[in-house]
Amino acid sequence: MGSLSGKTAFITGAARGQGRAHAVTLASEGADIIAVDLCHQIASVPYPLASPDDLAATVKLVEETGARIYAVEADVRKRDSLKSALRAGTEAFGDRLDIVIANAGIAPMAGEDAWQDVIDVNLTGVYNTVDVAMKPMVKFGNGGSIVLTSSVAGLVGLGSPIAGSVGYAAAKHGIVGLMRVYANVLAQFNIRVNSIHPAGVDTPMIDNDFTRSWLEGMAQQSQRGPDMSNALPVQTLQVEDIANAVLWLVTDASRYVTGVALPLDAGYVNKR
Repeated sequence: MGSLSGKTAFITGAARGQGRAHAVTLASEGADIIAVDLCHQIASVPYPLASPDDLAATVKLVEETGARIYAVEADVRKRDSLKSALRAGTEAFGDRLDIVIANAGIAPMAGEDAWQDVIDVNLTGVYNTVDVAMKPMVKFGNGGSIVLTSSVAGLVGLGSPIAGSVGYAAAKHGIVGLMRVYANVLAQFNIRVNSIHPAGVDTPMIDNDFTRSWLEGMAQQSQRGPDMSNALPVQTLQVEDIANAVLWLVTDASRYVTGVALPLDAGYVNKR
């Protein structure tokens, strides 16, 4: 019996990267997984987003753990789409919802729609995720844990003065506000809410030609530019590092941890 046996987890952005790692890690501990992802491109994003094949690969990896998974393409920007996906998933797994991981996110940097797109996905999408999930969590009456994926860019002034980059930092800072409000609102129902703040993680959002070029440009800026290095001697974290921390946050090992903005950053924020 795993530490999450009998529990159900709802994960957005689950087709690859951190979302896939969360799904597989929680499934390995016995959780049933409701996995959603957009699975098509947003025009302002200059790198390939996840595909239906990526989501299918997540399904296969979760099933290999022995856990059940309900996976569907859904857009976190569209509340009704998200609500329908969650309802179908909870019905499939016996009307239970214990864990929510609002992980879906994009990193557009420039372009006419970059600001609005990143706010819509990275902030409004997180709001939509919690909004559709908290009512069934309360109704089912089992308490639970909600984890919101922010970034070190949600704790420090990291970015460059272009629309998508500023919007990314604004959205990730906004997640902290959402987390603190929901932690207070939902505490009476024994539902804990925390945010995680990774430094650079080795995912397709980072490991692509555009983002590598942007990061190199940031590193080459004059003294006005930010120091992009971590305190510990590691350039990027692995998805398993983040998933292991999230696993702790959703188990009873952290049963009194709520309202916390947790850096998972190899000391990046502490250096600032």
